[in-house]
Amino acid sequence: MLAVDSLTVSHGPVTALREVSFSAARGAITAVLGANGAGKTTLLRTVSGLHRAGAGSITLDGRPIDRLPAESMVALGLAHVPEGRGVITELSVEENLRLGGLGRGRVRPGDLDLAYDLFGVLAERRNQLAGTLSGGERQMLVIGRALMARPEILLLDEPSLGLAPRVVAQIFALLRRLVVDQGLSVLLVEQNAISALSVADRGVVLHLGRVVADEEASRLAADDQLRHAYLGF
Repeated sequence: MLAVDSLTVSHGPVTALREVSFSAARGAITAVLGANGAGKTTLLRTVSGLHRAGAGSITLDGRPIDRLPAESMVALGLAHVPEGRGVITELSVEENLRLGGLGRGRVRPGDLDLAYDLFGVLAERRNQLAGTLSGGERQMLVIGRALMARPEILLLDEPSLGLAPRVVAQIFALLRRLVVDQGLSVLLVEQNAISALSVADRGVVLHLGRVVADEEASRLAADDQLRHAYLGF
């Protein structure tokens, strides 16, 4: 569904990505793994149009998107959840969710129903200010808000960061459910390689801006040498 070919991205004099190539299949979770500074966040921001590539190409369903503005991505079926659980704290849970649907036109009642079905705690707190939520609840809210745009592919940047293992397991189980039940495609950036590989179909490992491995998730998890060298477990 998503194809990245020979992508090179720089931040001033620093080259963050060097000739990165991989593809993310439809209806699957593709995990992008690596240490801090590997280029994972830059990759997601470039795919979603927030950074401009210096060279290479990105296609979504065969259509080039690497020169399109970020604001056009939602209409093409791509939603990006950046790192940081950025909710609008002064708005209620439901108001935050409704904002997510604006990029695709009017909010349909079924969209809210889906978000509340996936995240029961959000239904309980629908009238509560988003600023009063816990970290895990905020992460659920930003994912739910992205899903309100009815994306075909969801880009997630470090959804487990700072969360308790129980909450991480819950969120990753939800991602698997969305893939199986809704046919959603997910490009997941994670430092928590163990959790990511447990739900992913394929894994791409970045090291200093380059792809050093691109294999089925189960094979990556079983490769002791690669795990010790690049994933820290």
